[in-house]
Amino acid sequence: MKIIKSFFGTAALMLALFTVSCNSSTSYPDVKAMVKAAAEDVEFITVEQLMTKIDSGDVFNLIDVRELKEYNHGYIPGAINIPRGVLEFKINNEQYWTNEGLYLPLKDEEFVLVCKKGSRSILAAQSIKKLGYENVKVLEGGWKKWELTYPDVQEKNLDEGNHEEVEEVGGC
Repeated sequence: MKIIKSFFGTAALMLALFTVSCNSSTSYPDVKAMVKAAAEDVEFITVEQLMTKIDSGDVFNLIDVRELKEYNHGYIPGAINIPRGVLEFKINNEQYWTNEGLYLPLKDEEFVLVCKKGSRSILAAQSIKKLGYENVKVLEGGWKKWELTYPDVQEKNLDEGNHEEVEEVGGC
């Protein structure tokens, strides 16, 4: 009888430990702390390094995760707009890429993500890495850094919507 009680006691303890370890999740006091923690798992690329990649004709996927109104106001040539809110749903959707006139990227291809200042792309990079994408980088300083460094190297789609200055979306 003691052996049975001991066995069930040990089993209950192991089940409790397993449940706690599987359900543990990190919480953050604010979004800045969450972005800071995510940045530890993300590789960055400078605007100068990105310009070198573009100039040398390197093949990679440049994904702008800003909202469409922000993207239309100005973006890096060659960037594909997939807003962060739908990124996980579109990144591996063959029909989406076909509709864009492109092929579905492989998970080991290089991705460079850009947003307005960097925070959204950090969270986006962390998210698609969890989906198995291995070679993901974030543009340090985001679109704002690019725009200041290379003001003549950008495209706009102002015919696609609002011509007014676009308000900041997503807090970054």
